[in-house]
Amino acid sequence: MKKTFSYLWPLTKKYNSNYNGKLEVTWINGRKVLDSSNANYSYGALQEVLDHGFAEVRADRAAPVLLLGLGGGSAIPLLRNKYGYYGKITAVELDAAVIEIAKNEFNIEAHQPLELLCTDAEAFVASSQQQFGFIIIDLFLDLKVPAQFFTDAFWKNVAALLTADGKVLFNAGINEAHQEHIDYLLKNDTLGIHFQQKENVYGSNTLLLGERK
Repeated sequence: MKKTFSYLWPLTKKYNSNYNGKLEVTWINGRKVLDSSNANYSYGALQEVLDHGFAEVRADRAAPVLLLGLGGGSAIPLLRNKYGYYGKITAVELDAAVIEIAKNEFNIEAHQPLELLCTDAEAFVASSQQQFGFIIIDLFLDLKVPAQFFTDAFWKNVAALLTADGKVLFNAGINEAHQEHIDYLLKNDTLGIHFQQKENVYGSNTLLLGERK
């Protein structure tokens, strides 16, 4: 009934988050989306952006996948159902409220094998000993990517987690945000990752596609 009614009038449930402020899950036009105060976090425009990036990546579908930044988890059904990734997915999310939304509102645990970790992404890549064939980095607080995810130390740690032919997709900014940091990553040859830039993805986002050097 809610799904049917959503074509006539959006239905919204609100959540409080210690990191993201007010979050809203809305039934609209027959589907649920997760939004912060100013941005789509999952299953709306963001899912279209990630879909565009996934279509460009040629990663090993059987290899483990690391997702830094879960949101409502819209990347995961895309990986499983559209692109055929069947290895284990490890999703790292700092915000416990977001993990609960992904579980309870979007049934994310249906997409096994899946590990959900409530921890800091920067700390995870600094300490993990695992190897991944595809690393997806989608770490926004509202409309901004926190500065620590543009540092040399973070990216050298990411490179160390990649398999020999591993790939990276970094959702690096909206409109002109973070362009100076993005240019730095594109020119930096000490990180162990070679990047290509995709600008104005769906008219807004900048994606960086990376692979081990």
